[in-house]
Amino acid sequence: MTLKITPALIAVMVFLVPPASAVVATLGTSTQQFSLTGIGPNGAGQGQSKMSWGSCVFDGTNTTCTLSGPYTAFGGGGLYSFVVSYPGSGAFPLIAITQEPASNQFFAQATGPFSFKITLTPTTGPAVSFYSFANFNFTYASPTCNGVTTCLIGQVGNTPNASISGQITGSFDPTPTVTPLGVITAGNYGAFPIIAPGTWVEIYGANLATTLPLTWAGEDFNGTQAPTALGGTTVTIAGKSAFVDFVSPAQVNVQVPSDIAAGTQPLVVTTAGGASRAYNVTVGALEPGLLAPAAFVLNGRQHVAAVFSGTLSFVLPVNVAGVITARARPGDNITLYGVGFGPVTPNILAGQIVQQTNALQSEFHISLGGTPATVTYAGLAPGFVGLYQINLVVPTVVASDAVPLTFTLGGVMSRQNLFIAVQN
Repeated sequence: MTLKITPALIAVMVFLVPPASAVVATLGTSTQQFSLTGIGPNGAGQGQSKMSWGSCVFDGTNTTCTLSGPYTAFGGGGLYSFVVSYPGSGAFPLIAITQEPASNQFFAQATGPFSFKITLTPTTGPAVSFYSFANFNFTYASPTCNGVTTCLIGQVGNTPNASISGQITGSFDPTPTVTPLGVITAGNYGAFPIIAPGTWVEIYGANLATTLPLTWAGEDFNGTQAPTALGGTTVTIAGKSAFVDFVSPAQVNVQVPSDIAAGTQPLVVTTAGGASRAYNVTVGALEPGLLAPAAFVLNGRQHVAAVFSGTLSFVLPVNVAGVITARARPGDNITLYGVGFGPVTPNILAGQIVQQTNALQSEFHISLGGTPATVTYAGLAPGFVGLYQINLVVPTVVASDAVPLTFTLGGVMSRQNLFIAVQN
């Protein structure tokens, strides 16, 4: 199926179309490689541990150290190979930071520049998604060293001369974690900490996906129904499935299901690595926000992302890179976009591509410079999921490049502080 997207709407879909690759990395014989520059030995501090790595070879320029063995962390299992290379023949350039005293898990951090290449080769079973190793951790468990000459940790925690030895295994699909204060409504539409049924939210954390950044596409839809899973990531709010638009290890964007009650509700992210702990979110009946991206902050004032209806021209007082701009005049028809404006008539549930015109159920008023504007349409935007469209006629106001724009929904004033440019 093909989503109905007009050029004018593409220009304003700042949140719903994240600037990210839609490629899924799969683990056939997959290799991930990256380079890091460390914090330096003088910044190590207590609670950190030097790690030495056996099977190292110095070729006169670089030292290369290799660890390999079986893994069973996911899929049908297979073989791993960890190769670290660093300049010179000095100490191994990793610091192991213990999570807590006597813990056998730690995160690796560098004392100098090095490259770290991880190769995973499955032996059986289907290919599985490969995960970013931003939070990769090692576990030292058995008394053997898996045939490696040395796999010792120096100082562990605050205990001088302590060491741990044993077979090295890896956690390849860590459990998702939602960051404290990591759930907000769509950032370009207000970024509010309170969410509402049918609105769009951004979830921030670690291990939120086991794919490269991925945005939904037409093939992910079932007719007009949006997907509730993307790249193996699902999200529930109050136990009900949210509609997943974008996933990455650090951020997931979802539309909140329609039928959740107001109050404190649990949000859970689930991937191949497991389910996150329930994150409590506050749900309100309505939480409206108009599109107002950071690029439209001019002279310290946040301008709303309004377009002249049926055009690609934005209502702004100055040129902004990549968009056509002009000031509005009284009588002009302009269009705004928003999220979180609540139910409409006829009823359209979250997760549906809107197929018809409709109207907000809650009373809506909008003013420019304190003067009410005539609203010609206020409802969900046809051809989109969860995006609201407001069409209005610019009233006669005192000309200014920063005319205050305010609105009420259900008798409640918006929390956004917005401006628009109007000339006479």
